[in-house]
Amino acid sequence: MHTQGNTIDFDTARIKLGSSLKTNTARRAAVQQGAQFEQIQQKLLRNLQTTLEVDSVLSQFYQGLRELLQIDGLEYQHNADPNAFCVGQSGVHRCSYRVSHQGNYLGELQFSRKQRFDEKELLAIETLLGTLLFPLRNALMYREALACALNDALTGVGNRLALNQNLERDIRQSHRNQQPLALLVLDIDHFKQVNDRYGHAYGDAALKAVVNCISDSLRSVDGLYRLGGEEFVVLLNTTTLEAGRMVAERIRESVEHMQFELDGQPIPLTVSIGLATMRTDDTVKSLINRGDLLMYQAKHDGRNQVTDEGQWRQGKSN
Repeated sequence: MHTQGNTIDFDTARIKLGSSLKTNTARRAAVQQGAQFEQIQQKLLRNLQTTLEVDSVLSQFYQGLRELLQIDGLEYQHNADPNAFCVGQSGVHRCSYRVSHQGNYLGELQFSRKQRFDEKELLAIETLLGTLLFPLRNALMYREALACALNDALTGVGNRLALNQNLERDIRQSHRNQQPLALLVLDIDHFKQVNDRYGHAYGDAALKAVVNCISDSLRSVDGLYRLGGEEFVVLLNTTTLEAGRMVAERIRESVEHMQFELDGQPIPLTVSIGLATMRTDDTVKSLINRGDLLMYQAKHDGRNQVTDEGQWRQGKSN
């Protein structure tokens, strides 16, 4: 396997892009596709400006390179996103670039294919990077702005706006696919006492610890959101009442047995959980409200427990 690594910043790429007229003859000879290279470069300059989605920007750039150099695969990784973006198939021979702009890290790109890259082809890739970097930078800024708008600043989980948007989408999908949907509303028991006794800084630390504990109990497809204060919502797609009970109980037990300390002193933390499942006439508001009522019923019944609709109806009948 042949791998070549490079670091390229925006100013370097811009110089290569801006000097196209001066180096036109040399570059045509280097890449051996003179007219085709110019066409692809101009196409990328136009198309990459039409989207603010990182995946779309990278996909269009990959298609342009593929036309010119028969690239088999592209992989992009940014330390702000644990999931790498991959398109095509990974090849044996690879070249990689760490991309930056004025000291700001924009990610790492790796191109791969079955044949080796020669110096002329590497020059072509590096020149075309000049068409990518402005759109990639703008897309990353847009993604960061969206994340700030939809994430809770303290805990990093989704906020109320994100919950409303995603729950509305999940309700539509569940109706369309005729699949179950479960929702958990969780509230940390006696949390006010933690704030009053230790201060809000320690209260914030407790919130983060509970969020991490809940996250470790969920699937990657489940959603966790901060409803407000010490109250959270978990969305469980394709989940029945029985399966929802298992998840809720797993969360409850995990928090109860969590080892959390403040200044070396263990602080017991528990949660009360309400479990609601979607009905045919449910809206975002009605489903959240029903989960909230069930959570308060769990608190009323002694805290540190799970209450779902089946248990609540049975209790009322008794």
